[in-house]
Amino acid sequence: MAEWTLQLLDTPVQMTAVEDLQRLIWSGSETEVVPASLLLASIHNGGLAIGAYAQSGLIGFVFGFPGLSESPAGLISKHCSHMLGVHPDWRNAGLGFALKRAQWQMVRHQGLDCITWTYDPLLSCNAHLNIARLGAVCSTYLCNAYGKMRDGMNAGLPSDRFQVDWWLRSRRVERRLGRTARSGLKPDQVRVAGVETLAGVVDPTGWLHPPEKAAAMKGKLVLVEIPQDILALKEADLSLAQSWRLHARSIFSQAFDLGYIVTDFVHDPEGSYYLLSDGKSYLE
Repeated sequence: MAEWTLQLLDTPVQMTAVEDLQRLIWSGSETEVVPASLLLASIHNGGLAIGAYAQSGLIGFVFGFPGLSESPAGLISKHCSHMLGVHPDWRNAGLGFALKRAQWQMVRHQGLDCITWTYDPLLSCNAHLNIARLGAVCSTYLCNAYGKMRDGMNAGLPSDRFQVDWWLRSRRVERRLGRTARSGLKPDQVRVAGVETLAGVVDPTGWLHPPEKAAAMKGKLVLVEIPQDILALKEADLSLAQSWRLHARSIFSQAFDLGYIVTDFVHDPEGSYYLLSDGKSYLE
């Protein structure tokens, strides 16, 4: 049997439990909590909330609502996935993937083709889930998207975010959500192909620093390194974490202006790297 059960959430009691779980996950700032009243209003108007339950109660949730995106053909309808939260005791158990897979099924049932959401591009665990495992892609960098955030996870850094696009009916996404898990890329596999690599520099204490000068991006594929654990780095050296934020802002904004798309993520003990594909080649 599964360690948890998934359930659609639509009652005041359930939304109060979501409030409480938010406080546990993103501790330190009551202002960042989405209240039960707003959650319920969204659900009653086309929104979607899915909860994961174990014997101890609610251990995870995903929440979103309908939205609009600009496209060359005009405005298109989408689902905006606003929050995904997992109880600290249940992280790295596959629960985030299970919640997103359930969201994928329900939003397709609503007749929509795309889900968008934002995440901190320096969080390697989120990048691994969103890009490598779920198959979302990204070509949008948002500088200080939410202004100054005061919760324990985000305090001290500008709230820069990737906005990702998850094309629900694409072969790319369907392959990743199939019964046979996709094996992830390894850094050596990509380097053997002669891919241009923008790597950081490790100092004598073991912390990774941004390259002093990033090379110009010219290849069809580019690897961009980020720290493996930005939260641990931030706790040890806030100034260095801030340098990484500014480096990421510069390099990804430049890449997206040049037409690159984030299409994969490589994450193992050897390092954490985004794989960027030249947009024209990727779409051919």
